[in-house]
Amino acid sequence: MNKPEKQKLLISACLLGVPCRYDAESLPMEQEEIQRLMEHFTLIPICPEQLGGLPTPRIPAEIQEDERIVNAEGRDVSRNFYRGAEAALLIAKTGHAGLALMKSLSPSCGNPEIYDGSFRRIRVPGRGITVKYFDREGIKVYNDHEIELLIKENGNVRST
Repeated sequence: MNKPEKQKLLISACLLGVPCRYDAESLPMEQEEIQRLMEHFTLIPICPEQLGGLPTPRIPAEIQEDERIVNAEGRDVSRNFYRGAEAALLIAKTGHAGLALMKSLSPSCGNPEIYDGSFRRIRVPGRGITVKYFDREGIKVYNDHEIELLIKENGNVRST
């Protein structure tokens, strides 16, 4: 009997311990959480900001009201963020991934909140650039506080 193929899950690489955040750090999930995800899904790590050509470490950036992404020094880095979102979407399509688990509050991956663009750590409802691209293509996005919901709604445990 064939075992069912696990669904593909795009996942923010920083959640897996890759030091790709703006501060060259990661925010890894507990190893037990990663193991649980691996039981249910085939994980595809991505960092849209690195895919868009931004260095690590990098100056923090936030989405402005006009949808531009500006770093804390006032430099417009929108092109990098949009390029990274396009690359992440290409990976999703190539890998046939219909689900994503993304880091909350990020200007790329944030969902359902992001920072307001003032660099004062004020949270507002919103979605990161990559999440918006995924939404348009029907890729269901969860954040790092919704792991249980992700597994409940989509989990696919192989039978042994």
